[in-house]
Amino acid sequence: MAFLILNGGSTGWKIAAYRNVGADDVPVAPADAEVELAWRNASDAMDARLSMKLPSRPAAKAIERSVRVGRGRDAIAAACEAMRDAGIELDGLRAVGHRIVHGGPHFSHAVRIDDDVERALVALEPLAPAHNARERTGVDAARALFPRVPQVAVFDTAFHRTLPPVAFTFPGPYSWRERDIRRYGFHGLSVGYCLERAAQMLERPVETCDLIVAHLGGGCSITAVRGGESVDTSMGFTPLDGTMMGTRSGAIDPSVLTYLMRERGAAGASAMDVAGELDAALNEGSGLLGISGVSGDLRDVERAADAGNERAALALDMFAHRAAVTIAGMAASLERLDALVLTGGIGERSAPMRARICGKLGLLGFALDPAANDAPRTEDARIESSGPPVLVIDTHEEWYAARACARVLDGRPAEAGTL
Repeated sequence: MAFLILNGGSTGWKIAAYRNVGADDVPVAPADAEVELAWRNASDAMDARLSMKLPSRPAAKAIERSVRVGRGRDAIAAACEAMRDAGIELDGLRAVGHRIVHGGPHFSHAVRIDDDVERALVALEPLAPAHNARERTGVDAARALFPRVPQVAVFDTAFHRTLPPVAFTFPGPYSWRERDIRRYGFHGLSVGYCLERAAQMLERPVETCDLIVAHLGGGCSITAVRGGESVDTSMGFTPLDGTMMGTRSGAIDPSVLTYLMRERGAAGASAMDVAGELDAALNEGSGLLGISGVSGDLRDVERAADAGNERAALALDMFAHRAAVTIAGMAASLERLDALVLTGGIGERSAPMRARICGKLGLLGFALDPAANDAPRTEDARIESSGPPVLVIDTHEEWYAARACARVLDGRPAEAGTL
């Protein structure tokens, strides 16, 4: 096996093994094995669902089972054990790649992990508390399981290193920018992959593509890509900013926070307690979950809305509205629009939400073909009836990270836009 990729998210792990990925590969070679570990609920950190697919063996059945593992080292060990049980050998790895959400001001490209890099990763944990700390446990786990194998960090923020000052500078005191308080952008592995795949589908060079890429899943971000480079994006200093998400609020009036801080302070709460409460509310109790009261999973909210739940229906309307408004805003950063890309778990799988969002974008010329939108997919597809192309692309962050690893080991730039 050449590469093992660990992709730690706020609700679980995605882990993929690749036998052959080269530095010059183009999308996409199937993984030899893909394992997903998802925790069933936030209150039980041990109760997880393990599912494994073997894309390189199309006839092989998917494996699903319940496991009792924590969210750190033992989760990685369980995933590797499941791969080995299925006959996937993990000997001879060239590298273990780690998707790291926040690279801060330090990392604009993928890097091999050494002691200095790991110290920098620790310092960045407060900027993405739901992600970076867990991803660092993946580094510890990989070192324990594969002590002689190089570790490579591949950063979600790296793709957005091309953001211009007009996009990355916050309209607060200029001293914030001097302290590296700025827009960083996230979902870079997904956007980078979708850029290259869209270029293939549109039959044009990557560096000529002007796109809006909407990554809609548990976390959601929308990015303007001009000439193959990120020029604007909805997530900001942390992955909390931007459009409405599964359990995250996205952008809200900051005065709401100062109001709540004063209110809780007047009731005797300490500043640290208030900060913790607000952080939990914004990251874990907002978005689809906060409005619907049902779930942060769009599928659950759709079922509740179909059953007559008015809060769930409102949550769906708000999600579509805010995504459409953000997509329309990104158009201001482009000189033309070659395509809208819909990706992520919601963008890839929810035809009703795709229709809701695009139905609000008629002013930009978007019009979906209902039959194409609703049709079962086995591959990436175009679903517009007229106007700019609308592409549904299954993102492959793990493959993109594996190629970045190959480039790092070859001493070459790792991200799209530096080919």
